[in-house]
Amino acid sequence: MKLGIVGLPNVGKSTLFNAITNAGAQSANYPFCTIEPNVGVVAVPDSRIDALCEMYNPAKVTPAVIEFVDIAGLVRGASKGEGLGNKFLSHIREVDAVIHVVRCFENDDIIHVDGSVDPARDIETINLELIFSDIEMVERRIDRTTKALKGDKSLAKELDFLKSLKAHLEEGKSARSIECDDDEKEVLNDIALLTTKPVIYACNMSEDDFANSIDSNVRFNAVCKIAAEDGSQVLPICAEMEAEIASLDKEEKEMFLADLGIEQGGLDLLIQRSYDLLGLISYLTAGTPEVRAWTIRKGTKAPQAAGKIHSDFEKGFIRAEVISFENLMDCGSLAAAREKGLIRSEGKEYVMKDGDVVHFLFNV
Repeated sequence: MKLGIVGLPNVGKSTLFNAITNAGAQSANYPFCTIEPNVGVVAVPDSRIDALCEMYNPAKVTPAVIEFVDIAGLVRGASKGEGLGNKFLSHIREVDAVIHVVRCFENDDIIHVDGSVDPARDIETINLELIFSDIEMVERRIDRTTKALKGDKSLAKELDFLKSLKAHLEEGKSARSIECDDDEKEVLNDIALLTTKPVIYACNMSEDDFANSIDSNVRFNAVCKIAAEDGSQVLPICAEMEAEIASLDKEEKEMFLADLGIEQGGLDLLIQRSYDLLGLISYLTAGTPEVRAWTIRKGTKAPQAAGKIHSDFEKGFIRAEVISFENLMDCGSLAAAREKGLIRSEGKEYVMKDGDVVHFLFNV
């Protein structure tokens, strides 16, 4: 899973990205690597992994991971090639979802590119560039479909949808907010527009605002209104504070958050929210060799989930022995759970659930 961090200059985007990568580097039990200067891979926070490690004391621990890309270079006119232009847009095409960092803090020492702090204007600046690029993509598709219609009249419905999609975009609305049936959704997915990508608006606030008055913050509420209209999510965050937290060890971090009256840091919430945004869940495998979280989409059946481990597991799938994480913890051990009859034998039609602890049986 790859998430792109976007935003105008001086909104705290790089501070947030650096906090994310530092957090990954400081987590000794979690894998972290910098693939290139602007890409970081960090673990998805999951307390179930820690609990299973206490139970099994494994030789290896592998959590689910998420990849963040620091996408830079947006200016007005990016859709027409200004600034990094097409490079900026191509980077967004490669990610699964967008973290749009929006400045909601005042600081006279940090100059805003437009001279003042206005989250709604900043969001519009970026969104319009993405929409302009999408309009071009849709126009090209309309041209192709119009030509193909002469030989295939069944494309008439698709053409009507494309025209309504273009009109929707020209109203300044994102493609993800258009209503469509299953066939139209298939067309939409095929075009792969920038504004179909799910978005989390990360409202970068001052430490005082973040700790004391989020709900009454006018700028934060302005972003919430925009997000509600285009089907996006909002998360308040203080990038500067997250950078501080990222440098602390686990105990220091817990004390820091407790002093602020906060249960989880913003980065943990951002990673979890991103995971949820894409409709992903984790199932778990556990034993003394390794405790591991495996990422799958909601609705995945057991054989396909087994295929995440190895293709042979899917080809030769026999059954899955499954217990919920909660039941396993209540019993204290797999042996105790087996004695109580809590380990279920599931077949090919079983739909995996988040937190399933699984042992797959296969034969090839």
